[in-house]
Amino acid sequence: MEELGKYRSRTGRTQPKAFEKFAKRDDQKLERKKDSRTEKISSRTSKTGPLEKEVRPERGTRPERSTRPDKSVRPDRNTRTDKAPYSEKSPRTEKGLRPDRSGRPDRSGRPRPGKRSAPAMAPVGPIRLNKFIANSGVCSRREADIYIESGCVTVNGTVVTELGSRVLVDDDVRFNGTRLAGEKKVYILINKPKNYITTVEDPHAKQTVMDLVAGACTERIYPVGRLDRNTTGVLLLTNDGELTRQLTHPSFNKKKIYHVFLDKSLKQPDMEQLVKGIELEDGMAQADEVNFVEANDRKQVGVEIHSGKNRVVRRMFEAMGYTVEKLDRVYFAGLTKKSLERGKWRHLTPKEISMLKMGAYE
Repeated sequence: MEELGKYRSRTGRTQPKAFEKFAKRDDQKLERKKDSRTEKISSRTSKTGPLEKEVRPERGTRPERSTRPDKSVRPDRNTRTDKAPYSEKSPRTEKGLRPDRSGRPDRSGRPRPGKRSAPAMAPVGPIRLNKFIANSGVCSRREADIYIESGCVTVNGTVVTELGSRVLVDDDVRFNGTRLAGEKKVYILINKPKNYITTVEDPHAKQTVMDLVAGACTERIYPVGRLDRNTTGVLLLTNDGELTRQLTHPSFNKKKIYHVFLDKSLKQPDMEQLVKGIELEDGMAQADEVNFVEANDRKQVGVEIHSGKNRVVRRMFEAMGYTVEKLDRVYFAGLTKKSLERGKWRHLTPKEISMLKMGAYE
């Protein structure tokens, strides 16, 4: 009854009768538990004999080494019964080949892990006959159509006069009896000077860019894009039609940077208007970025642009009342005129060609 004070009613008075009732009930539960435990122990001892107390070693002590298994002695692999001896295993095959294992499919033709085989080259399909003739350096595609209709071209000994005919690269194509072969691709970069027309042939022009590269190669090359007579700078010449399409088509958005010399200083609002866009006769044109080349000379401006419209830089400044006295292209699709004097040319390096074909430059 010592813990009677713990049980009080809401009025603060003790309730001894209620407490005795609950305490008696708890004592009965404890007695039943003890009886059940003694019955379990007695049943176990009657079957197995009296229980012996387990002797445990003192903490910190280890059994003698002699009683522990000796791990230094390993069983003989050939005496094991659960595994076949090494001599009865399937013999090793040649290096890199796998033996046949329980009916599995033969995978000896697969490459070894870690070494990837080179991807197979896609077969070259048929190409148009006029393109084959143009690639051989004889003439342009339009001129090739005229020669085809006139009967000057034979394919594998048969005269072909139908436009749109296709041939394979290993076909025997002849022009006036001379067999044609696909020419190698040539890539020449020039620093175009002033007063040179960007064209392959012009009877009214005194000088063309082709005069600058006369004797550079035997293949028929042509300019990529166009620079007007008074514009100088970077110009690429090649006979690679696919690359020419990638560099000149508006969907590829190749970047061009021009160094512009104006007749008067460029105002800040006009500079911002160049980036926002200017309405021309053939639509809206805008520059990507405009900066002054020199901080103390506002007549020299650098213009970065992606548009391929004809004379777009000159027309944008003329629309705002400026006159372009000199225009020099210093960058085109990743190519620059660094270390190339005005009027000189050079072949592109293999790295530059690979970068152009991969489209790594803007």
